[in-house]
Amino acid sequence: MSANKTFINDNFLLENKYAEELYHNYSKNQPIIDYHNHLNPQFIAEDKIFDNSTQVWINGDHYKWRAMRTLGINEQFVTGNGSDKDKFLNWGKTVPYTMRNPLYHWTHLELARYFDIYDLLNEKSAEKIYIETSEKINSEAYSTQNLLKKANAELVCTTEDPIDNLEHHQKIAQNPFGTKVSTAFRPDKAILISNDGYNGYLDTLGDVSGIAIHTYSDLCNALKNRIEFFAQNGCKLSDHGLDQIYFENFTESEVNTIFKKKRENQILTPEEALKFQSSILLFLSEAYHEKGWVQQFHLGALRNNNARMHRILGPDTGWDSIGDYPQAQKLSSFLNALDSKDKLTKTIIYNLNPADNEVMATMIGNFNDGSVRGKVQFGSGWWFLDQKDGMTKQLNALSNMGLISCFVGMLTDSRSFLSFPRHEYFRRILCNLLGDEIKRGELPNDMEWIGKLVQDISYNNAKEYFKF
Repeated sequence: MSANKTFINDNFLLENKYAEELYHNYSKNQPIIDYHNHLNPQFIAEDKIFDNSTQVWINGDHYKWRAMRTLGINEQFVTGNGSDKDKFLNWGKTVPYTMRNPLYHWTHLELARYFDIYDLLNEKSAEKIYIETSEKINSEAYSTQNLLKKANAELVCTTEDPIDNLEHHQKIAQNPFGTKVSTAFRPDKAILISNDGYNGYLDTLGDVSGIAIHTYSDLCNALKNRIEFFAQNGCKLSDHGLDQIYFENFTESEVNTIFKKKRENQILTPEEALKFQSSILLFLSEAYHEKGWVQQFHLGALRNNNARMHRILGPDTGWDSIGDYPQAQKLSSFLNALDSKDKLTKTIIYNLNPADNEVMATMIGNFNDGSVRGKVQFGSGWWFLDQKDGMTKQLNALSNMGLISCFVGMLTDSRSFLSFPRHEYFRRILCNLLGDEIKRGELPNDMEWIGKLVQDISYNNAKEYFKF
């Protein structure tokens, strides 16, 4: 084996023979169900071919952007008007400094899996690697659809706002190519009533739904109209990115008054906003139950911390962090309100603050009522936690306080078509965790059973849970 292949090799992250057997025999070749990401469906529908590797690998990747800024790379070569080549060279310069950040592992896994490149990316190798990867990327074999097939992706589920016309998903459905592409309904802009531009958004939602939104009832009807439209186009999931679950006591009269105030451009109190958000979130969740959808809640991000850079670059450009919101009581009340009416649909809760791992791992058990296997899920390590330590802590909390055997596994949550080795990364970490415990005698050397558990977490559980 060459010196370069001693890093990303067949047994990367696998520390003993049991881990190796679990990964290679039971997990490695399982198809990927990537049930939450932010891929651009237009790129998939058009089977886009990128001009160079910067366009597919660095553009839009705020993980990389944060690292480059931290190293002192000028914004010109991050999101600015620097050339694609110069942006790649600056990323190559940054990579050696990312050691112990998951970016270092992901980068070299992606180079190996997509480009068969095992050289370490650094300042010296960056130009050669840029040329080699760009030549490949700018070819039909590396079109978006072929990249998904190369990753063995059986299903990818993008994330769209209720106002989206889903034209690209419709085009994909009319021209299937081997990977199923679906969408998740993300109505946060209709929930967050204190956001700037809220009334303008409702005007657009009204236009799209054909329902003029003057009252709270109009809003509910417009959202239900869009839920029906998404369902007709194959949608089976919703998704919410919230700081925390909202649950305040409210009356119908209060919510109607609050909404009327907002439509008249009056200022709402924080309490009024919470009452409204609680009401609309419960309404939506009952609608998801009616459709048999899976609802997802991504909780705990503190977003847009750098006001100056948010003004310049906008959201989702690398200025977010972990928040320390209280989660347990409101989440419990919210789930209980739905369960008490038997209107709690299948639910996945993702947690961004690792201090709350055990809270989430125990919360899901309160509402797993025996009606569906793993009905309420503690979602995989997400965003700042989708790294070795974060994944391991999530797996341990879920194992200690629930049933890891029912877990629906990993997702990319990414905007990049080269991010699918994150599934491999997760699977290797899972197999190593179990292999280590077999070696220590904490688990039996029953490869047939533990191998089945690995297959289930890697693929089968998600296949059964989402029923696409």
